Amino acid sequence: MDSVEIARAETERGEVVLRRRTSDTAADVVELRVNGVFVMDTLETTSEIELAAQALDLVEEPAAVLIGGLGLGFTLQRVLADPRVERAVVVEIEEPLIRWMRDGTVPHGPALLADTRATVVNADIAMAIAEARSTYDLVLLDVDNGPGYLVHEANEAVYEAPFLRRCHDVLSPGGVLVVWSGSAAPGLLTALRGVFGEAEEQAHDVLLQDRPEEYFLYLARR
Repeated sequence: MDSVEIARAETERGEVVLRRRTSDTAADVVELRVNGVFVMDTLETTSEIELAAQALDLVEEPAAVLIGGLGLGFTLQRVLADPRVERAVVVEIEEPLIRWMRDGTVPHGPALLADTRATVVNADIAMAIAEARSTYDLVLLDVDNGPGYLVHEANEAVYEAPFLRRCHDVLSPGGVLVVWSGSAAPGLLTALRGVFGEAEEQAHDVLLQDRPEEYFLYLARR
């Protein structure tokens, strides 16, 4: 399978790259890498979709949703597929990624972001949560590869109790927080239980570039 670079940008945190993989038997696959580390692609999107689906199933009226991390848009896409959702705010720290979604470098991006319920904010999720003045029924976090395999060391705080407590506080009563991780994160589970009282770990089987892997979701309800 051939791979070609279609976009590259340097930011304060390093290098963000989009690549396209092509083959004779499959549709083109867009792949996102940050500082040389694989983050996600448009082929294996199961866990990004489940990040939203699991939370949506737990709340009767998920009118307002906050998503930390735009990625390639599959969590947002699943959120907007639910007619109960009235407002979806996505916080993404990398401006080039937002631009590539808007200008069609990521082919499905323009149609997705044209949905009037969706707002994309170029900011750090920790700052956005700290400054939030409204509450949300769901908070969905996919901002790094998880606490055990960080692309950016500064994101370590996202998986720790003080930040999780702030997430708890911006949730409506009965609201749900879900955190994505590329590997099992027992420390995160412990921190969530310390803040919320109860939390659940879910393992999801994925096929990542023809390799069987497991990704994890961590769920807690206010």
